[in-house]
Amino acid sequence: MLLLGGVPEERLRDLRASAPRMEFVPVRSAQDQLAEIIDADATYGWPSRDALRMARRLRWVHVGGAGIEHIRTLPELIDSDVLLTNGRGTMARSVADHTFGLILSFTRRLREIAEDQRGHRWTRDLRLAQMRELTGSTLGILGLGQIGSYVAQRGAGFEMQIKAVDARPPARHPYVEEVWGMERLDELLAIADYFVVTIPFTPESRRLIDRRRLQLMKPGAHLFVVSRGGIVEEGALIGALRSGHLAGAGLDVAETEPLPPESPLWDTPNLILTPHCSGNSPQTHDRLWALLAENVRRFVAGEALLNLCDKRAGY
Repeated sequence: MLLLGGVPEERLRDLRASAPRMEFVPVRSAQDQLAEIIDADATYGWPSRDALRMARRLRWVHVGGAGIEHIRTLPELIDSDVLLTNGRGTMARSVADHTFGLILSFTRRLREIAEDQRGHRWTRDLRLAQMRELTGSTLGILGLGQIGSYVAQRGAGFEMQIKAVDARPPARHPYVEEVWGMERLDELLAIADYFVVTIPFTPESRRLIDRRRLQLMKPGAHLFVVSRGGIVEEGALIGALRSGHLAGAGLDVAETEPLPPESPLWDTPNLILTPHCSGNSPQTHDRLWALLAENVRRFVAGEALLNLCDKRAGY
């Protein structure tokens, strides 16, 4: 197995212990990747197109993140019999926590309070009188995968009314009152006080939340995007925030990352930006490496792999 980009030494020891029959080869340069992939059975990390053309025995690619939109640049991988697995689920709890950190920053006016603290001001004015509870408010979730499910679980703890739309809606969900098909997305946008986007980026989801759909949202609602950039039309979001139609938004992702210094998002009112960090936590990293170790064990034993992806669907 080629470890593209390197692996911390302690994690490498764990991998070797989990599968003594597998040889792990750290690869840090494009030239080494081309040389080593010829007889590799698997890679951790995306191989290059040139490397894929050189591979003779490759049967499995594992990527640590949940999003696999990069596969659109690798048609050779899409068209091959090589299995693709990802790290979906390992970051879901952390992303859900981050989502509610963003929500509470608005409802409890934490940004304004932090500014007062920096200015040594003990201020109890109208802003603080506008604090809100989440109890009884409607939480709408676009995408009820693992991230969406953990967002729903946390929303239930705040006694929110939770509704969701999903391309493959389950018959029932323990924390969601109603799960609708995607044909009812507009309906959900119109009733949600807090709307959270957790779906993957695919050609079908590109700018799915466009100007028209942002205008469908309840006046004074909040929008949060924690999966991938490009799903919400950023120019239209800026307009909805500047006009006051939306009371606030939180983005952990952007259509272009890193976000360019000249982007108007930086100076948009009532917008919180975080640098695609919602999945970060020690627990996330432990789960990520544990998943890889288990899949390596399964691969060597000839067992079914966890987190198989649909390469053509893009998730």
